[in-house]
Amino acid sequence: MKTRYLAGAGTLAVLAALHGCGGSDDGPVANGPSEPPPPAVKPRLACADITAEALGISRLELDAAATVDAVAAANPAQAQPSHCRVRGRLNVRNSEVDGKAYAIGFELRMPDVWNGRFFFQGGGGTDGAINPALGSMTGAGATTNALSMGFAVVSTDGGHTSESEPIVGGSLFGLDPQARVDYGYNAVGTVTPAAKEIITRFYGRAAEHSYFVGCSNGGRQAMVAASRFADQFDGIVAGNPGFNLPQAAVQHAWDNQAFAAVAPRTAGDRPIISQAFSMADMQLVADKAVAACDALDGAADGMIDDPVACKAAFKPEDLTCAGAKDATCLTGPQVEALKKVFGGPKNAKGEALYADWPYDAGVGTMGWRFWKLGSSETEVPNSLIATLGGGSLPYVFTTPPTQVRGTGTQVIDYLLRFSFETDAPKIYATNSVYTESAMSFMTPPNPADLGAFKSRGGKMIVYHGNSDPVFSVNDTIDWYEALRKTHADAASFARLFTIPGMNHCSGGPATDKFDMVTAIVNWVENGVAPDAVQASARAGSDAPWPGRTRPLCPYPQQARYLGSGSLEEAKNFRCVTPGAS
Repeated sequence: MKTRYLAGAGTLAVLAALHGCGGSDDGPVANGPSEPPPPAVKPRLACADITAEALGISRLELDAAATVDAVAAANPAQAQPSHCRVRGRLNVRNSEVDGKAYAIGFELRMPDVWNGRFFFQGGGGTDGAINPALGSMTGAGATTNALSMGFAVVSTDGGHTSESEPIVGGSLFGLDPQARVDYGYNAVGTVTPAAKEIITRFYGRAAEHSYFVGCSNGGRQAMVAASRFADQFDGIVAGNPGFNLPQAAVQHAWDNQAFAAVAPRTAGDRPIISQAFSMADMQLVADKAVAACDALDGAADGMIDDPVACKAAFKPEDLTCAGAKDATCLTGPQVEALKKVFGGPKNAKGEALYADWPYDAGVGTMGWRFWKLGSSETEVPNSLIATLGGGSLPYVFTTPPTQVRGTGTQVIDYLLRFSFETDAPKIYATNSVYTESAMSFMTPPNPADLGAFKSRGGKMIVYHGNSDPVFSVNDTIDWYEALRKTHADAASFARLFTIPGMNHCSGGPATDKFDMVTAIVNWVENGVAPDAVQASARAGSDAPWPGRTRPLCPYPQQARYLGSGSLEEAKNFRCVTPGAS
């Protein structure tokens, strides 16, 4: 097999020259050590002169760098200032396992007017494509992007290019062991120092502060960056992070089996999974959860701010039909399927294989259904947990990989046959070819101990929607609780914000418009910790109260109504710790 090319912390660290002791005023001692010459100052490179040869970075290939004129856009989040765009590849190779060509692709954009900051833009899903390095902001409804704000921005494809294989969600790269590792962490570790070197050569000075911002798999990458590459980043924003993604993929199989058990069947006796619960069924669940839990936080405003209290107050069994199924209830089998899905996957011993999930106001939205159930009226499901999970789980997250390419029914059959006794442990497995398990290359090592990041003064913001259908907010809360046990002063360098009603990264009946980038910059550069982040509900979203504002509170604090004033204004709420006087 070929040698693995792994980047590590301190990849670009400069070795200090060791000087001898000073001599007398009479000059250097004969045959003694002489002063080394000062290090050569590398000349600045104009955009057109940025080439692999001029940079001297190992195993780098570049396309011709291009000067891009400013671009206005109807959506200001897509606007671009004038900048230099560099596209290239690192670690180009041919796999000895699947015989295909691989490389870590990236795009770097450097604005003419630079604010001295570096911004790594996290990816999403199984990556496989280089998204334009504009620097997507956090929350929904952004009115700018990091490039327009003056950041130099880089993005990457995660070390592979998705093939035309929609049935398995672009996961065929999982057959190559190095591509797995690149996707898990090495693409970030390799691209970061290369991008910083190009930035230094272009501007004639290094970035003063470095940030990593992403959501979903990009949020997982952000947490990986804080753990594996702590010396490379000053500030991290991790949104809805799937940091235990292989475990979440096991949940995807669990969900599909639970839904299939109560789904209507085709003439060939195959389940139509999306029809297990109608839109009205899931809206009923959301409405009943809100009715039971809304006022527990002191304000009947359609938002569940206290999911812990809600867990005791809302019982899905109360939705069971006393007689025939109608719009006001669920059948007994539906209730059991619901409890199974929200309870999280377990093996025959009752051991949890992933986290459980809160009942929240956003589970009745299309954003929840799009991921969890889909809308297909045939035996071939189209939910993203089926299409992405049906590829990533067998190809990327289990060892050895299981090839299931073919029709959609073959993919769903894999999920429906998935064994939580014999298949689930494969996310921890290795062999002579795949020497790192999925839980090793995907999950940040020691995620509850960010000692190196803390020691260098790094700051981290994590946010997560309570109605996320892909990655459970409870898993992220468990991570933060573990971090607090390891570091009593965890809030001094890492803060978690849970967002009532929000689906995956955005959407849902939520105040999902917020700016965590400004918050992390202010924390890193000015020492101002985010005691609250203002958020608002967008017009045209799932929120029935456009324009409403709320403070997002650092966990374990929650927003509490002060008792007077409009429920639509953040100024009438404050962040408090439940149970505190």
